[in-house]
Amino acid sequence: MGDEIRVLVVEDDENVRFGVQQAVELAGLPVSAYAGAADALAEVAPGAPLVIVSDVRMPGIDGLQLLDKVMAIDPQIPVVLISGHADISTAVGAMQVGAYDFIEKPFSSDHIARRVARAVEKRRLTLEVQGLRAALDNWQGIEALVLGKSPAIAEVRKKILRLADTSVSVLITGETGTGKELIARSLHEFGARRDKHFVALNCGGLPEQIFESELFGHEAGAFTGAIKKRIGKIEWAHGGTLFLDEIETMPVSLQIKMLRVLQERTVERLGANEPIAVDCRIVAASKADLMQLSTEGQFRADLLYRLNVAQIELPPLRERREDVPLLFEHFVLAAARRFGQPAPIVSASQLSELMTHPWRGNVRELQNVADRFVLGLTGDSLLTPGGNASKGGTLGEQLAYFERMLIEDMLRRHNGNVAEASVELGMPKKTLYHKLRQLKIASRDVPGDESDADRSSSGGE
Repeated sequence: MGDEIRVLVVEDDENVRFGVQQAVELAGLPVSAYAGAADALAEVAPGAPLVIVSDVRMPGIDGLQLLDKVMAIDPQIPVVLISGHADISTAVGAMQVGAYDFIEKPFSSDHIARRVARAVEKRRLTLEVQGLRAALDNWQGIEALVLGKSPAIAEVRKKILRLADTSVSVLITGETGTGKELIARSLHEFGARRDKHFVALNCGGLPEQIFESELFGHEAGAFTGAIKKRIGKIEWAHGGTLFLDEIETMPVSLQIKMLRVLQERTVERLGANEPIAVDCRIVAASKADLMQLSTEGQFRADLLYRLNVAQIELPPLRERREDVPLLFEHFVLAAARRFGQPAPIVSASQLSELMTHPWRGNVRELQNVADRFVLGLTGDSLLTPGGNASKGGTLGEQLAYFERMLIEDMLRRHNGNVAEASVELGMPKKTLYHKLRQLKIASRDVPGDESDADRSSSGGE
């Protein structure tokens, strides 16, 4: 949690100063009291773990001048002003220009203790978020890509670095939404193949003939509709990495062909007789127990042994809750850049909500909540069913949000392939490109331009 937050009480009236100091101390908060603002200002520094409680009317530097000077040093330090009845309008005006709160005299000890405690909690959260943002800025290499400070995720990073420069096949296991493709990309980016293609294919949901053509490629005339030659994913990944997501859904007939590719390091396009030598690293991912599927005859044991030379198991988010604040802040900053919005700070109750949520959708669900938070589509609760979206903007803004979520989800399912996503969405490809520009969907989610997308769609032919 870092340094303990200290309260600086600035009050020229000795009796009031003592009363405030005593009330704050009884609330269990460390406090220092000053008769004048100059001495208190000497303790103020950027990032200081402080909250300031000051009277408005004081000789020398008054409360409003103190507020100006504190804001010039660190505008995030909460300043609570104490005002008499005649100064209420002044105090309200001060809140509009940066004061955190104001308390009218006379006040009870319990009342001021509660208000100050709220300011302390605000400062604590602000410093915590600043610390997370500094960590995100300063982390480099594998830590910047595979975020988290839990022992489980630290072990994942070690395995990635240990395996990255090898060519062994790797099986990544974990629940839906845990970030298996990110791990596969990390294995590619930190290895010797980083300058070659990383080719991803989701094995789920494709008809078998389309799947076979997508994976192995085809010659012109190989089947009805095969007008021209197509380079398959395996061949396109030559020299690089082929990532097979949801490998458990691969048809058994194709499992046999995939096994032959792994054994012989060659591939044959549909409609061709000549084998083509390929050198690609295979990284597969599964949310299912492949050993159990093998026992049940739904997955070939010999292919499993070829794929599972090394294994990386991704823990669900609920088993590494200490990573939630860092990941959430990362997603908030990313969403703020994507949507052109300021990056908001979570409240104490919202942070508590994040830490106790079961996260059945794992990291993907957390990212969705961060997107909604940045767009203002949540209320005081980040996770209330229904999302409090009705409080989050105009109908047009909410429709744009849900349209964005649908398009991004479809692109993820098709590994960024705009042509395939447009078919499933039932819209022309040019219309989808227009939507991507209109909704400012980041280039990391989709190919940078139409030629890139077409190249991906055609397998690099």
